[in-house]
Amino acid sequence: MSNNISPVAGMTHCGACDGKGMKTFKDGVLLNNPIFAQVLGICSALAVTSKLETSLVMGIGYVVVLSLSTFVVSLIRKTIPHRIRIITQVLVVCVFVILLDQLLKAFFWNISRELGPYVGLIITNTLTLGRTEGFSIQNKPLLSLIDGSGNGLGYALVLAIIGTIRELLGTGKILGHVILSAHFYTPNQLMVLAPGAFFGLGILIAILNFTVLKPQEAKK
Repeated sequence: MSNNISPVAGMTHCGACDGKGMKTFKDGVLLNNPIFAQVLGICSALAVTSKLETSLVMGIGYVVVLSLSTFVVSLIRKTIPHRIRIITQVLVVCVFVILLDQLLKAFFWNISRELGPYVGLIITNTLTLGRTEGFSIQNKPLLSLIDGSGNGLGYALVLAIIGTIRELLGTGKILGHVILSAHFYTPNQLMVLAPGAFFGLGILIAILNFTVLKPQEAKK
């Protein structure tokens, strides 16, 4: 018996989530990066990135919260009454944020104290609600998990980059280790203050737009 399924048709459904998985993940990390491309959730990018350590912890925590939240929301999306869907999504996010906050207080008290209220603000982060409402409520659990992981990782990478730049230029150190010696470098205190975060974020957004996002748009 002959097989009527063409190779091209079969290839369109290969890979995770009918071939959408890798593209969804890449878009979240780079092309549709939450901060660079969408300019969402910049509060944390400005507030907790004075040091690389706090940037990494916040970023990792955000990846976990966003991934699990988008996955759970997608799992229960068909059972959520339309009129209370936003409240339900916020409740799901709250559960994971509270767990993250308690874990930080239990095992990383000093970092938890430095992060302050910004862990709790993940609940109202525009990126969090944007992915649960704009993507998870309309897509299957696995693809939603991939989307949440990609966007979370993209967000975490930006925090890590800004945290590295601000700590290095502001103190001459990275994770407490001296990189720029005081013999030839005078720390720029502006970088550890709020204006330093604005400058760093603005420069990074401009660089990415001209080197990655604009060329990609031109190819379309």
